[in-house]
Amino acid sequence: MVDSVTLEVIRNGCVAIAEEMNANLIRTGYSPNIKERRDCSCALFDADGEMISQAENMPVHLGAMPFSVAAAVKEFAGDLEPGDAVLLNDPFRGGAHLPDLTLVSPIYADPEAEDPTLVAYAANRAHHADIGGSTAGSVAADSTEIYQEGLRIPPVKLFAGGEVVDDVMEMILLNVRTPDERRGDLRAQEAANETARERVHELVAKYGVDELDAAFDEIKDYSERRMRAELEAFPDGTYTFEDVLDDDGRGNTDLPVKVAVTVEGDSVHVDFAGTADQTEGPINAVLAVTSSATYYAIRCVTDPDIPPNHGCYRPIDIDTPDGSIVDPNPPAAVVGGNLETSQRVTDVVLGAFGTEAPERVTAAGQGTMNNITFGGTDPRDDTPYAFYETQGGGFGGRTGKDGMDGVHVHMSNTMNTPAEVLETAYPLRVRRYAYRPDSGGAGEFRGGLGLQRDIEVREHTARFSLLAERHQHAPYGLAGGESGGRGAAYHFDSEAYDDGDEGERLAQKSVHDLDPGSVVSVRTPGAGGFGDPTDRDPAAVLRDYRLGKITRAYARDHHDVDPVEEETDGD
Repeated sequence: MVDSVTLEVIRNGCVAIAEEMNANLIRTGYSPNIKERRDCSCALFDADGEMISQAENMPVHLGAMPFSVAAAVKEFAGDLEPGDAVLLNDPFRGGAHLPDLTLVSPIYADPEAEDPTLVAYAANRAHHADIGGSTAGSVAADSTEIYQEGLRIPPVKLFAGGEVVDDVMEMILLNVRTPDERRGDLRAQEAANETARERVHELVAKYGVDELDAAFDEIKDYSERRMRAELEAFPDGTYTFEDVLDDDGRGNTDLPVKVAVTVEGDSVHVDFAGTADQTEGPINAVLAVTSSATYYAIRCVTDPDIPPNHGCYRPIDIDTPDGSIVDPNPPAAVVGGNLETSQRVTDVVLGAFGTEAPERVTAAGQGTMNNITFGGTDPRDDTPYAFYETQGGGFGGRTGKDGMDGVHVHMSNTMNTPAEVLETAYPLRVRRYAYRPDSGGAGEFRGGLGLQRDIEVREHTARFSLLAERHQHAPYGLAGGESGGRGAAYHFDSEAYDDGDEGERLAQKSVHDLDPGSVVSVRTPGAGGFGDPTDRDPAAVLRDYRLGKITRAYARDHHDVDPVEEETDGD
């Protein structure tokens, strides 16, 4: 046994390692996707490949990364040496979708020894702005099989003995549109793992291998005990919920995602029986992604302060129908499963717990990542470019609090690309960036507002892809709250743009060629409200009106409050 003080020092040391890894990855990354949006995650694993700590970044990455580490360890069992690093992105071998490249590095306590002792693994995952495929940005809304989505990489050594494996690096760079950016981001990923290597060596020097191993085991056991205690607080029983994905972009609509959550004592079984079969379009979520979303939702309804590691997932058992949109078989198209279906999995698992304990959950958030890509040749220097971004929207209302406006929700935890950076790095211009008034669902506690982001193509022809959800089915309200506003997207030609108009409506999963001067307006969903709208404090209604978040008509229709009369009375 490790004494409690030492155990807490080591646990916090491991968390600090993951956070420092992530800080260095962001600092040294080349692409705005990593440096600005921070679409990356880092974690530390023990010698058995079980997660010990993580930097709190992208939920969709973190619950899935253990699958990648397991695949790397299985592929190179007994054949990894100091300075090696394994790269992979294959969704059917531990990955999530092809743009997410995971790098796994073994850490040895005595790397110079003849028979070094393996003590840990460092791993990080970064979303690369392009990994080849049919569409710049590698988020093809019209893909029907994984071969169209980019370069598929099984577990392979990218670094050996600390040196780049040139053949592998060259193979990757020859298959992407922006090779210099890719090389830079991959080197940044290696630097992040090297940071972990140095810090783990410091822990080994201070505590020794045996005490560190014992501490790793106890850290996991501690999280397991806390998770089991939280689950015991729920009544035994089966909670069910169902929601749908709007479509798959190939004419298949209203695709159900069903869940039955069975709590029994100190464990929980999550069954997705009845969920739609895998489909032609790119919204199939591999098991790693479905598991990640499920783990995240259960952490939210229990205690988010439980240290996230392998131990807190032990009481969670997940069943998925083979060949479904939550566990597809190759060669299914999967790029949107990681982005969109993961959000619906989160919605249904939270919704199921909400049937029993609504005070522990939020109403539905925007339920989409609103993925956009632009690609083409930059007229400023005649080089290819690929821009990828997700868009924020509404966060659900919850007990005692309104939802947040214009944020990335649940499985997406990135930042935006600042307009100044976007316009500097790419031949694009941001014409409008604002909240969407009235888009939050009414309730005692209002759902968060969606966003409007209008982007103009400057002096070139661009290829544009949109992959989004919640354009047909609105995010649900909870405990009497109303649904949030649905999303939409419009195209304007160079002469017709007006930021208040509705131009040519774009399908939420579609690819388009845009002429110079074209503007795309992406309008993201709001979130569901929580509680009866008539119970909302009139002062809160008036505040929202004054801030321009709601209109007079919205206040009167949903809350029976006329803010104009309220202001007159106040004067």
